[in-house]
Amino acid sequence: MTNRTVQHGMRVDNNLLNFINNEVLVNTGINTEQFWREFATAVNDLTPINRTLLEKRAILQKKISAWHLDHKSTKIDSAAYTAFLKEIGYIVPEKENFNIETTNIDAEIAMIPGPQLVVPLSNARYVINAANSRWGSFYNALYGTDAVEDKDPPSKGYDEKRGAKVISYAFEHLDNIAPLTQGGFADIKSYSISNQSLVVTFADGSFAHLEDKSHFKGYNGSSENPSSILLAVNGIHLDIQLDDNSQVKDIFLEAAISTVMDLEDSIAAVDADDKITAYRNWLGLMRGDLTETFTKNGKIINRYMNPDRHYKAPDGSSFVLSGRSLMLVRNVGHLMTNPAILLADGSEIPEGIMDAFISAAISLHDLKHTGQFQNSKTGSIYIVKPKMHGPEEVAFTNTLMGRVEQALELQPYTIKIGIMDEERRTTLNLKECIRAVSRRVAFINTGFLDRTGDEIHTSMEAGPMIRKNDMKSTKWFNAYEQWNVEKGLACGLSEKAQIGKGMWAMPDNMKHMLKDKVNHLKSGANCSWVPSPVAATLHSTHYHKVNVFSVHDKLKQLSNATLDDLLTIPINKGENWSEDDIQKELDNNAQGILGYVVRWINNGIGCSKVPDINNTELMEDRATLRISSQHVANWLHHGIVTKDQVMETMTRMAKVVDKQNANDPDYANMSNNLDDSIAFKAACELIFTGLEQPSGYTEPILHRRRLEKKAMQQQ
Repeated sequence: MTNRTVQHGMRVDNNLLNFINNEVLVNTGINTEQFWREFATAVNDLTPINRTLLEKRAILQKKISAWHLDHKSTKIDSAAYTAFLKEIGYIVPEKENFNIETTNIDAEIAMIPGPQLVVPLSNARYVINAANSRWGSFYNALYGTDAVEDKDPPSKGYDEKRGAKVISYAFEHLDNIAPLTQGGFADIKSYSISNQSLVVTFADGSFAHLEDKSHFKGYNGSSENPSSILLAVNGIHLDIQLDDNSQVKDIFLEAAISTVMDLEDSIAAVDADDKITAYRNWLGLMRGDLTETFTKNGKIINRYMNPDRHYKAPDGSSFVLSGRSLMLVRNVGHLMTNPAILLADGSEIPEGIMDAFISAAISLHDLKHTGQFQNSKTGSIYIVKPKMHGPEEVAFTNTLMGRVEQALELQPYTIKIGIMDEERRTTLNLKECIRAVSRRVAFINTGFLDRTGDEIHTSMEAGPMIRKNDMKSTKWFNAYEQWNVEKGLACGLSEKAQIGKGMWAMPDNMKHMLKDKVNHLKSGANCSWVPSPVAATLHSTHYHKVNVFSVHDKLKQLSNATLDDLLTIPINKGENWSEDDIQKELDNNAQGILGYVVRWINNGIGCSKVPDINNTELMEDRATLRISSQHVANWLHHGIVTKDQVMETMTRMAKVVDKQNANDPDYANMSNNLDDSIAFKAACELIFTGLEQPSGYTEPILHRRRLEKKAMQQQ
């Protein structure tokens, strides 16, 4: 039994209580009595509203399913369908135009386009690496990936041929984004600063300047023999590191301008102890004292947060650039509850309310400068809020954050909100969602995987969905990506907030990323998600090449996405799939589901590289699981596959997943005893009860099964 202490009617896990009283609130100016009183009052006031909003989701879903069942014999009439959605309040009227009024936004959010990392907050090593990924070695990122050639880098020793290709690639990039008045960076013999300008000298004694002298921002060392040269292109810095002979030894790129520290889809936090682990890491980040020690290749390695970077300006004065990514924290959505705190009626606390109060209380350490570093220079707290359904739920979040500010004695609108546009009802009403937090919004972001999962679940009765990999070529998907940017620009987000695009899911395929992900910028994204610090470093080169704010100026004149396109349901319209096509799709989904779920249930890993059916490692989290499980549930519901076929496939794929994890000493096989494998049963449950899951979410089953596994492990 969990030991608990009553705090103003709430029964709080003692470990959580001690953590908040003895760690979180220390030096914040907020006493424990005040915190728990205000927290409990807000929970009592807001929980009934939270529950009512969730009930409305279910009511709307039932009405939509009934409409599709009533119109099953006819082709969907777009006008009639749209009118129906408006009639039931699923689509609300758009009001007059407006511009957001968010203030005190950090430059990393408003003015510096760049990569954005998302990292599980439960892993201290990962979050320190992410915080430090504000700067990354260009040479290392190129050498250690497939960016310059397809073959893997050598495992031992230095490959001079490969190194030469890396250096050539880097110099070519510099020539393209910061060209010299003559010659190229590869030919420079020495660097110096004269008359507040960068001067480069070649072997023949000739010299050159930057074509655009404004690119030169600073240096280190002496003006005659600098040790580094700082450039900036489109607001992104590059630090050219020089040796004693004035030769380039590395180039550090400003990379992950911001990072989302995640309490949601990428972690597995099912009880108080799990939550404390993640919250404690956030506390370490806000105080600047988070460290981690681990062993790698037989060596003990200590990780700590990087200090700021100091430079001399061209005029010789000093200035500082942040050595760390600006950090946002993603809370959970409105659906989930957590047993860390029980309410007076014995029910679990809404986890999103708990996250808001505790993550904001922890952020007081940043606002009150109790540690050695500063995250927000403008005194703001950035909370990303996922899985909100429509303007009412966004307005509820606005109310929640207001109550948090009141409890923590913060100025109104200190807490800024990131809207994850990953639910259909939010997409269709995005303008009104933004309006509901018009004084808080700092971020909107498309999330294809969750959005597709909701698309499938909402329209489950409309018919069998097209194959999963065909979703990105559909009319609704293209409209969705355009609609998000167009609505964001129309509401005045440019140069005030982030308009983001989703994750690059193949962390080992950087060559492909360098070719394709630039399209996110060209479509108007001033931040885009990446899966690793290395990916952030390489993706930053796209922001050197594309001025996103210039793209915004052009896109503001366009309005291409339409409601009709958004409401085009991706059901199969007559394509005859062969039995082999169907089985391959089922194999792919089943393998992906099992590969992710087995780590979630058995090891509490919420995000990791999971090999797909072709052994290509992909970044998987609950969003990828949602689309895969809902897709199989849809095909099962419409008779494309049978229950026996699904079970046979799941059983066969369990052996495949076991084999893929054969070298992992912490892995527990499923296939040798499926009846006793909680992970296997959880994966099957996600499919066979997929229609019953709220909005197709995977969390309720995963949390219940993980708690079951933890209880077994503790016996």
